[in-house]
Amino acid sequence: MPDFKSLGISESTVNKLRSYGVAQPTPIQEKTIPTVMDGKDVIAQAQTGTGKTYAFILPILEKINPNASYVQALIVTPTRELALQITDEFQKLTDDIPGVDVLAVYGGQDVDKQLKKLKKNVQIVVGTPGRLLDHIGRGTVDLSEVSFLVLDEADQMLHIGFLNEVVDIISETPETRQTMLFSATMPEEIRTLANKHMHKPQYIQVEKTQGPAENVKLIAIHTVDRAKQATLIQLVETHRPYLAVIFCRTKRRVSKLYEVLKSHKFLCDELHGDLSQAKREQVMKRFRDGEIQLLIATDVAARGLDVEGVTHVFNYDIPQDAESFIHRIGRTGRAGTKGMAITLYSSDDRPTLDMIEKELNINMQKQNIGNTENNQKNNQEPSKQKTYQGKKDEKQRRAGGNRRDNKPQASSRNSGKSKLSKGKQSTSSQAGSRRDRKSTTTGLAKSRRSK
Repeated sequence: MPDFKSLGISESTVNKLRSYGVAQPTPIQEKTIPTVMDGKDVIAQAQTGTGKTYAFILPILEKINPNASYVQALIVTPTRELALQITDEFQKLTDDIPGVDVLAVYGGQDVDKQLKKLKKNVQIVVGTPGRLLDHIGRGTVDLSEVSFLVLDEADQMLHIGFLNEVVDIISETPETRQTMLFSATMPEEIRTLANKHMHKPQYIQVEKTQGPAENVKLIAIHTVDRAKQATLIQLVETHRPYLAVIFCRTKRRVSKLYEVLKSHKFLCDELHGDLSQAKREQVMKRFRDGEIQLLIATDVAARGLDVEGVTHVFNYDIPQDAESFIHRIGRTGRAGTKGMAITLYSSDDRPTLDMIEKELNINMQKQNIGNTENNQKNNQEPSKQKTYQGKKDEKQRRAGGNRRDNKPQASSRNSGKSKLSKGKQSTSSQAGSRRDRKSTTTGLAKSRRSK
């Protein structure tokens, strides 16, 4: 297997990569770096977590002129989080290279600060489409001498609705530029964009991009909507992820689930578009530093999220298409590590689940978590459960039912409880069982806090 030096990367950069634990190039880096070094346009199709960021960062740093005082490289990304991540990777490799400055340009940040930095000799700009167009309109960024243009997560810029903005940005760069396009999937609109704005691009595809990575274990768990919260809590308690991302369909559902998990003393936080940029950056820093264990997020907010150590992804709400499924699952099992992705689905969700499996040619392991109806009852307030049981007994007495008639019903109830408490010490009443469960949950919560 070739090393970075044989791909044309300087020894000083190779040594720096080793200090970060990066010794061997991944397949996408191995195939892309020499092509970029040769000055050719590149279309690289690879899943998230395959190392594509270094596939364009490393050759750009080898070819950039640190003595020039204009923008030489422009990287366009769909989200602020991804822009910051790429900027951080650039800065780690250039912190001791005089004359090379990198700037992240994105919405939600103070424009005046960006303007001051742009007046300094910035050679590399990493930004989101909206804020880049804002600076172009102000005349505060000049892209007329850009040598390298990177469109990262191109399919997600299409998905979010940024394609027209991307075209406008491309028109501000010279035709002599070298263009690199990276995408996990290749919709027709992206192919059209590439054909129109790239010069004889070399197409590179690595691994099987039609499905999730093989090192991610896929599980689908059947539940009902009213039992979702209890099911998720049970799964987190069982699997005890080091770091996990929990995906919800909407911002409102993210906030609602966050409040529930917080009330159960989980180390968690939320990430969605309604948060201020300062809050989003704070949440991401806490997640990267391991101060929070669970990140509850929407698809767009977590797009391109690259955090080392994410062991689990939970699809609290099933993704609506195969493409979204791939991007969610790509948060774990990155760079060859093992991961687990658990999708909760109801009977109404089954057609969507079947569609995802068919399109991606996968077969998720199907599971049921106990009796979801009983799980839901056990999460009611004790007083409500007691009242409900008392009313039921009273109704039976009024109906004139004798002990022989009622005995099978009681036996059925006891059978249901025995399934729920399998492996635990049996109790003499529902209240006792609830006290045991409450004690156990409190103990686990204290354990989490102590960790």
